Amino acid sequence: MLTSDAIKTRALEIGFDLCGIAPAGALPELGFLREWIDRGFAGTMQYMARTADRRADVRSVLPSARSVISLGTVYNVDRPYSTESADPSEARIARYAWGTDYHQELGTRTENLLEWMRGAGEDFEAKVYVDTGPVQERVYAQYAGLGWIGKNTCLINPQRGSWLFLSEILCSLALDPDRPGFDQCGTCTLCLEACPTGAIVEPWVLDATRCLSYLTIELKGSIPESQRADLRSHVFGCDICQEVCPWNATPARSADAAWLPRPALDRPTVLALWQRSDDELDEMMQGTALTRAGVTGLRRNLAVALGNSGDPRASNVLMQYASGSNPLVDEHVEWALSRRS
Repeated sequence: MLTSDAIKTRALEIGFDLCGIAPAGALPELGFLREWIDRGFAGTMQYMARTADRRADVRSVLPSARSVISLGTVYNVDRPYSTESADPSEARIARYAWGTDYHQELGTRTENLLEWMRGAGEDFEAKVYVDTGPVQERVYAQYAGLGWIGKNTCLINPQRGSWLFLSEILCSLALDPDRPGFDQCGTCTLCLEACPTGAIVEPWVLDATRCLSYLTIELKGSIPESQRADLRSHVFGCDICQEVCPWNATPARSADAAWLPRPALDRPTVLALWQRSDDELDEMMQGTALTRAGVTGLRRNLAVALGNSGDPRASNVLMQYASGSNPLVDEHVEWALSRRS
């Protein structure tokens, strides 16, 4: 018979750092998503509105679900935070995108756990998700005891911090649930104060349309001119609200080779990335989370970062860009050049 303890033991053996069990159902926090969308905070992420009803209860995607096995994986590796670097020419890339695409790596590991569970001989239904399905992962992770949702909207574990990938198995097994995590942010507001765009409009509420991660990844069109200077040298995502969090002052570190930065993504400069051909950028991005932005999105972001750069070489390399092949990139190159004239 499969038990919660046996599943947790096996999860740690496979390589997960955290494992807990949450009850499947319409938990109170799940209802906030609709309000968040109605306030316009999802921006152009129309898929959020399309799947809002399904995201309100995992039983909408697996009607027989009784338990959610929530899994956490530390991806913090032995590299300095971007805020610790005084070099404005360094390209800021969110830590989760430095190494292997977590969707692929954790998808395999989570499927391995499910395969082991099926080997126990019990008949049950299940589905695996790694940040890809209509599941509010952080809510279930909190109810599984993996931590609490911080004011920056990230899941925070009191022992390991918030540099965590989440994945889960929805299943029809009636497993013993864990005690939910409880808020330990207290009166701290460092994440709200540090956000360069004021995207955390109030504790636990993120306006994605102001967030640098949204602007550099999810937004597929033109970055509003009024927000381009805010990017500074961020070319894919932003970690600032996690970097300033006191719970990440001494976070757990992973030695997992999957999360170590690939050579081309190990603190590169904006200029070095820009000078790569589109084919070279495409090759560099393969197998990483950077593919979410694509070559065009990354090139657009690099142009903005060069416009914000104090590097005297930026104007020359921008003027050498062969305009006409991509109107979106052209627009941002012209803006960058206007900033440096």
